Amino acid sequence: MLKMSQINHIRDLAQNGYRISKIAEETGADVKTVKKYIAMEDFSPMPPQKEPAKSKIDPYKEVIKEWLLQDQKTWRKQRHTAKRIHDRLKEELDCDASYSVVQRYVKEYLLRERSKATQELIWDPGTAQVDFGEADFHENGSVIRKKYLTVSFPYSNNSFTQVFGGENAECVCQGLKDIFQYIGGVPRLLIFDNATGVGRRMGDRIKVTELFSKFRAHYGFLLRFCNPNSGHEKGNVEKKVGYTRSNLFVPIPRIADIQDYNNQLLDAHKTKAAEPHYKKGLLIRDLFEEDQSAFSPLPRTEFNVCRYEWVKADGYGKVCLEGKHYYSTRPEFAHKRVLLGIRAHVVEVLLDTGEVMVTHQRSYTEKRSDSSDYSTSLATLMKNAGAYLNSGLRQELPETLRDYLDEQTKPILKDCLRMMHELNQQYGFEAAVSAMDMAAARGRVNLCDAAVLAARITGYGLHSLPEAGPPLEVYDTAFLKGGDQQC
Repeated sequence: MLKMSQINHIRDLAQNGYRISKIAEETGADVKTVKKYIAMEDFSPMPPQKEPAKSKIDPYKEVIKEWLLQDQKTWRKQRHTAKRIHDRLKEELDCDASYSVVQRYVKEYLLRERSKATQELIWDPGTAQVDFGEADFHENGSVIRKKYLTVSFPYSNNSFTQVFGGENAECVCQGLKDIFQYIGGVPRLLIFDNATGVGRRMGDRIKVTELFSKFRAHYGFLLRFCNPNSGHEKGNVEKKVGYTRSNLFVPIPRIADIQDYNNQLLDAHKTKAAEPHYKKGLLIRDLFEEDQSAFSPLPRTEFNVCRYEWVKADGYGKVCLEGKHYYSTRPEFAHKRVLLGIRAHVVEVLLDTGEVMVTHQRSYTEKRSDSSDYSTSLATLMKNAGAYLNSGLRQELPETLRDYLDEQTKPILKDCLRMMHELNQQYGFEAAVSAMDMAAARGRVNLCDAAVLAARITGYGLHSLPEAGPPLEVYDTAFLKGGDQQC
């Protein structure tokens, strides 16, 4: 950098008519430098810039930030401490910075992030924030960790929640649809966290899934995603995620049917809505009416939350999703392309006509799963009764019915399978098996008895008392007057 005396000498020569090349030759300065100081207009003093002291941790700061950002998506008790970060830097990156240097940087970084998160933002009525949490639930005799979608309204501090097995686009759309219908309108703006469940971030761009794009077009809401590392932009919903876990999911809930449970869960937020707003003093439910007044109306046509996909079945007629979840179709569909309707809670196997052939509960387990509906194999099995003993159907039958069928000759077994197939088509698989099981317990299975039992099971129930019917005395009086004497 030139001294001011040198700069003034350059500018003096320029004012005296010297060419730039001559000034450069005269002063020994570069031509570009000469041009720069001749063209410069402002020489006002500037406050000195303090250069930050260099630290051994400088080359590793971005790595530390990445680890701490990943922590935001992990269980609270499994996050990095400064000690763990120091150990990892030393073991994985051969960093020789001291623990105190690492600890000081981590503390400063976390303080900056927390102060950023406390900035108060102003929210207009009709704006919603969306995020997922996770909690444990009792389901089918096991404790299963599930995801729950929470939609909060920062203006009123109201919120609503729906539970799912995962956090894919089908779950997001189904949860939003059910909440929209419950609250009677569509929020004008939805704010998401980095495309959770609806797409993925690619640098500065976010690629949204096709299903969610159609859902958004159908309901017509505006969409915004939080900036990276800016959790304060949706702080309201993050607090609601924690509130929901602590207040609605303790003790661990028991779920028999997840869709019934979700219907009940929508009403569960009424308790919180009856409380006053933490700052405005008005009741949350009254403020929420202002949110609702800003909503768009629900569309006249209901959105079909379903992703359709052609999948080739394996040699057993099963199709595979997500590389590990298998669902049965029909044996005759082996090695053929099958159309699936993939929804948040179920997977539908469709015929070419679009008719649903069989519906499976959708699996979200980490390990391989196999879902079989043996009602779809009855038509094939009754033509090949010899395969019955090694079939999956036999394993699923109640013990009494299984023992009964095991003892039958091939012709009678074939008739029983045909009977089960006919009852399945008319009354459903569970009713067909239950009716035949009860008939087998009496020692003999025939179509008439089993059909009556299946009809009662699917009708008013086996143990319901028959209706009393009208009193018959009036008919005795009308048609049998003096009947005792005539007999």
